Amino acid sequence: MVTSKEWSKSKFAKESAGKEVARIILSYSFWNNVLHALKIGGPLVKVLRLVDGEQKPPMGYLYEAMDRAKEAIQASFSDEQKYVKVFQIIDARWDEQLHRPLHAAGFFLNPSHFYEHHENNSLAKEVWTGFHQVVIKLTPDEDLQEKIVDQLATSKAAEGLFKLRLAIKQRTTKSPV
Repeated sequence: MVTSKEWSKSKFAKESAGKEVARIILSYSFWNNVLHALKIGGPLVKVLRLVDGEQKPPMGYLYEAMDRAKEAIQASFSDEQKYVKVFQIIDARWDEQLHRPLHAAGFFLNPSHFYEHHENNSLAKEVWTGFHQVVIKLTPDEDLQEKIVDQLATSKAAEGLFKLRLAIKQRTTKSPV
């Protein structure tokens, strides 16, 4: 842009502000910062698109999307110092605005995550806790709470309707909502 004939012929190229813009755009540090911003912004934009999208409800996917975004950012840099401040900002926003038991329950009840994490025993304690908090809050009847939690054993073991081939296939192909 600033090396083109059109630019050099324009009135902006002759003004001090235009010369400063050209100097900045041609500098290595500018493009290094752009690359840094893209490495951080790209994964976060994917999360925003999920939350704002209309293709599938985001509730059961938000936890996983944030984890994957942070993993992608981390993988983009060889030096932790380049992303540690960004993670602090992400974590602060997550804790203040998004890290709620309802999101944990949504993640927990998403069959694609539920079975994947149960198979390798990697379901985080905070997800279990969030699920139980939602059950307690939405279901004041303790007998019903117990039935809901007991139903998890049937679901986890893929018994009853959960063992049908269609149900197993739909764990990853059908939206949980």
